[in-house]
Amino acid sequence: MNESLMQSRRIAVLGGGAWGTALALAMLRAGHHTALWARDADMAAAIRKGENPRYLPGIALDTGIAATTDLKTALGDADCVLVATPAQSLRTVLAEARPHLPANVPLVLCAKGIERETGTLMSGIVEALLPDHPIAALSGPSFAADVARGLPTAVVVAAREEALAAELAAAFSAQNLRCYSSDDLTGVEIGGALKNVFAIAAGAVTGAALGASAQAAMVTRGFVELRRIGAVFGARPETLMGLSGLGDLLLSCASVQSRNFSYGLALGRGEELTGRPLAEGVPTAAIAARIVAERGIEAPIISAVAAILDGTVTIGEAVTALMTRPLKSEADE
Repeated sequence: MNESLMQSRRIAVLGGGAWGTALALAMLRAGHHTALWARDADMAAAIRKGENPRYLPGIALDTGIAATTDLKTALGDADCVLVATPAQSLRTVLAEARPHLPANVPLVLCAKGIERETGTLMSGIVEALLPDHPIAALSGPSFAADVARGLPTAVVVAAREEALAAELAAAFSAQNLRCYSSDDLTGVEIGGALKNVFAIAAGAVTGAALGASAQAAMVTRGFVELRRIGAVFGARPETLMGLSGLGDLLLSCASVQSRNFSYGLALGRGEELTGRPLAEGVPTAAIAARIVAERGIEAPIISAVAAILDGTVTIGEAVTALMTRPLKSEADE
């Protein structure tokens, strides 16, 4: 553990999108010196001027964020690094950052997903590329715009070392950002990744005008699948019942602020998806469906979402298949 973290409070954020920018603002409000790395020079310049019109339009930013396109400048003296780049690009970004990372600096994973090509959780990628760095994850029901505006938000910070999780949670907490700690890193990662798939399902049901009852059933049975998969990976039930599991699932499945719900909504309405930003749940659905098939885990909603996204079945066909599955006790997990 980096014992200087609470003293020097120098935090670097990798990623200039909505979530990375919002987290940088949150770190400033928590009293830290905050640097942010963005790949796009125009975006970095805009953030330094106090705005991010592409991802957080209309939200005034604190000009104290030291935004840069230079990884060495952003990372050189960091005590902690928050990685907020998309899950599917994590491996590439970490490989680029590796030469500039201070020794043993904790890496806090803030993106949610499973690597599509390998089926690896985000922590597994860090362990492979940067085995000497402590790993944590920040997750929970949190929209970037809400965090950027300073609205009350609660999240969880998880690490396998309980002391590290508690230290980071204390360091990140501010007036309107409450951070709980957990030593169930796997459970927090599983909940954050899979809720994106169920949010697509909920959006598709809503977009197809199948009714509020169908949406409630989809979310509820999705949570059953989340717990079933989590158990196989060793996640604790109480973690999946918490902020990073049920909390994030409920938020993502009920609001157009969720990119995954909005993607599913457009899918259900039959709208053109070309050119729409790709929701993280799309690649996650494909690899999650493969994982449950290989491990013999019963997860019909995940499998249905993956089949809809790859064009194998229509939404109507998927719903019919789900509704005509063999009947059984609800308690039969």
